[in-house]
Amino acid sequence: MIKHFINLEWKQYFRSSYWQKSMVINILMVFFALSFVAMFLGLGFSSLFILKKIFPNQDAFVVANSFIFFWVIGDIVMRFFLQKLPVMSVKPLLILPVKRSTVVNYVLGKSAVSFFNFLPLFAIIPFSIMLINDGYAASMIITWMFAMILVVLIINFLNFIIEAFSAESELSFLPLIIVVGALFGLDFFNILPIRALLGDGLTSIANNPILILVPIAILAMCYWYNFKILKQKLFLDSSLKTKVTEVNAADLSWTKRFGDIAPFMQLDLKLIWRNKRTKSMAMLMVIGLLYGLFFYPQPMYADKEFMFAFIGIFSTGFFLINFGQFIPAWDSGYYKMLMSQNIKYEQYLRSKFVLMVMSVAIMFILGIPYVYFGWKILLAHFAAGIYNIGINSHIILYGGSFNRKKIDLDKKAAFNYQGTGAVQWLIGIPLMILPMGLFALINWLVGFGAAITVLIVLGLLGVVLHKKLMKIITKRYLDSKYKMIDAFSQDS
Repeated sequence: MIKHFINLEWKQYFRSSYWQKSMVINILMVFFALSFVAMFLGLGFSSLFILKKIFPNQDAFVVANSFIFFWVIGDIVMRFFLQKLPVMSVKPLLILPVKRSTVVNYVLGKSAVSFFNFLPLFAIIPFSIMLINDGYAASMIITWMFAMILVVLIINFLNFIIEAFSAESELSFLPLIIVVGALFGLDFFNILPIRALLGDGLTSIANNPILILVPIAILAMCYWYNFKILKQKLFLDSSLKTKVTEVNAADLSWTKRFGDIAPFMQLDLKLIWRNKRTKSMAMLMVIGLLYGLFFYPQPMYADKEFMFAFIGIFSTGFFLINFGQFIPAWDSGYYKMLMSQNIKYEQYLRSKFVLMVMSVAIMFILGIPYVYFGWKILLAHFAAGIYNIGINSHIILYGGSFNRKKIDLDKKAAFNYQGTGAVQWLIGIPLMILPMGLFALINWLVGFGAAITVLIVLGLLGVVLHKKLMKIITKRYLDSKYKMIDAFSQDS
């Protein structure tokens, strides 16, 4: 039966239109995968030398085990955003004499052979080889390597448990924050020294192979809990059940001051708040707002003024970039109906433009405290905000006319590549690289003030020419109208 499942999925994957339409994305994913493999191999072969250099008076193997805790935390976070539970079209199988337990075991078993489970092996195996070559007992290191594989699988199934709770939560990041925050907090405040316990535990397992039964038992518990969750959901009518909730209608009367575009703004705001992907995207604005904290406190970036423009454009334009690049794909589910109405396309696009401009202004105001790191940073953010309003908003609206991929609004935003095509990758050049390169060049040739002035002048020029630019953009959308209707009508 398992062989039959594999055969069915193989045919489904390679015969689907998604495979043929997303060749560029598939090639990019392969490239990123190979890059990660190369990095992990480098880490595996070099870790022993690095540990010996940094901790010359300590056992490198024991030190490595003491850092496993941080790797576990990082792996949980990475998997939450990148790894999804393998899906399978089970409805046709549920009317056949196939045991539900067989289907669930297959799906869970399929997750065990995920790329995310193989990736750590490219660091674990080389590091184990280096340890054996350094004189450590082969039996001890092989036992440790097996224990690490069990830890990888435990994280794999723990991620799906967190995902299950996340799917039921209004705040999709809450279960992740609770798990990771609790683990880190317990160790940081010495309430429960998880880092030491995990490190000592792995060292003990390496010295006493019988203790390998402990991670095996934990893995069995995680597998059983996942099995229980999935089996409860494996019914034909499970997708027909709806959760009855009280509807809280937000007061959007303030949008009426925008005149004829108010109805479209209200639709967009409701779409953002009521759907999982758009809501997740809005919550991710916090990352955009705090992006500068990854760089500005670091002394090494203090004299790199060209970075100020890049961070300013990304921070003030986070919503603009993430929302704008999928216009009009956000409305792909009802785009055909929308286009059959007696509406002016310019009003439809202008409502999107106003939302993006408002987001830039709000993100700049919330980012004013960055002046703590220097007035030049605040000035760069201001110039970047003007540039986003005058130039990037029009660029991203024009780029949206090339969108041909539907978007499922029920999926999360983080690391979700559905709806992503070549346009989304190419548009990053004029959005981010061009202004950053221009700013860096003028800053190097003339000075900081001149670079700031150029960004502001370009942004104001875009504002002055807004009406003419919108006419060009609207014409482009009207020319592509029926192509987009046809593309959005196709099943991905």
